[in-house]
Amino acid sequence: MLFDVTHGKLAAIFGEDRLAFLPSDAFAPAAADSAGARLLRTVGVPAEALWPREPDAESGRLPLVRDVVDTDDFEDAPQDSGEWPVIGWLLNAHLALDPVSGKVYAFDLDEDSATELHADVSSLIHVTVRFQRLLEEFTFSDHDDEADEDDDVAREEADFERLEHEVERIRQETSALDPLPFQDDETAWSVIAGEIAAGQHFAGDSPGARSLYG
Repeated sequence: MLFDVTHGKLAAIFGEDRLAFLPSDAFAPAAADSAGARLLRTVGVPAEALWPREPDAESGRLPLVRDVVDTDDFEDAPQDSGEWPVIGWLLNAHLALDPVSGKVYAFDLDEDSATELHADVSSLIHVTVRFQRLLEEFTFSDHDDEADEDDDVAREEADFERLEHEVERIRQETSALDPLPFQDDETAWSVIAGEIAAGQHFAGDSPGARSLYG
């Protein structure tokens, strides 16, 4: 694993009921024993930060890439990618696990592109955890009714500078071990990072959302 992610650490942060898992029998035998599949069934991911794929109600299996997209439309799709399990959804992309290399690929429906998004599943979990914690824990300055407009503007600018700094720290610390999630400005995580830095994605009951939206 590139990142030290454990079930105990995630449960201590989010609680058991907020973690999503993929059962072992959701994977075809060729993928079930892969390191990525083991992490997804034993460690879990924060359910609010990533949409895990639900196994089929009848077969109990995850769909394969060929079940959700026509891989012939994706010129950069690896030759055997149609047999990979689809493990989640992020922005406009299906996330698929290559059980051999351990990499997570994003099949972007808008761009008809298949790109390497994570070097392994521990990286996927790491990024979801870091961003979810930031969204839940970041606080903006309280509004001061007695302050003049210039002070309010200056305080808001300082808050967003702090937020941008925290987002950049996640980007840099991740890229030091896995450059794929933020390899350019077009990756799903780069887009999400930019949106968070702009004050988006804060849930209504978080300190950040209460400060931003009242």
